Amino acid sequence: MVMMPQPIFDNVEGILSNLTQLEMAKTRVILTSPQGKLLSQKTVKLFSKQSNIVIICGHYEGVDERIREHLITDDVSIGDYVLTGGEIAAMVLTDAMVRLIPGVVGTEASIEGDSITSGLLQHPIFTRSATFREWSVPEVLLSGNHRNIEQWRRQQSLERTLRNRPDLLVEADLTEDDREHLRFLGYRDTNYS
Repeated sequence: MVMMPQPIFDNVEGILSNLTQLEMAKTRVILTSPQGKLLSQKTVKLFSKQSNIVIICGHYEGVDERIREHLITDDVSIGDYVLTGGEIAAMVLTDAMVRLIPGVVGTEASIEGDSITSGLLQHPIFTRSATFREWSVPEVLLSGNHRNIEQWRRQQSLERTLRNRPDLLVEADLTEDDREHLRFLGYRDTNYS
């Protein structure tokens, strides 16, 4: 079953008819579908700056192609898999955008330090106590030496990214110290080697 264009056009155009020309220029009409461009933090950040977002959730076999060609501004996929419908993808997209609204998540600094946002995966994080069962927090974190702690965190982020998402290293903003540490770990990238 394919979703017909008429009800979707009617609903979206009804929503858009209440907007001014200026608001229309800052509005995105997004279709969630496995055929869309893969959602990234960069795209989420772009969407979060829009005045209005309309999300059309694909379902069944999808939507009539005329919706994609003449109504939407963006076709978005949340991953290389297929869901029963686009509702969960819309929730993922919405949650990713909402957390960028000031005041929703701690401070701006906490958002910028998150995995992906910083360009790397986040370093390991720990809570109290210093020892749980027989596992201890790394000594450097207990040292009080903020410079060494930051260096350890950065190196751990690099190691975790190399292990789990080496594709991110290609676009990451790396210092010469970062590159040296990655070379030490055996990483070779033709972009800077």
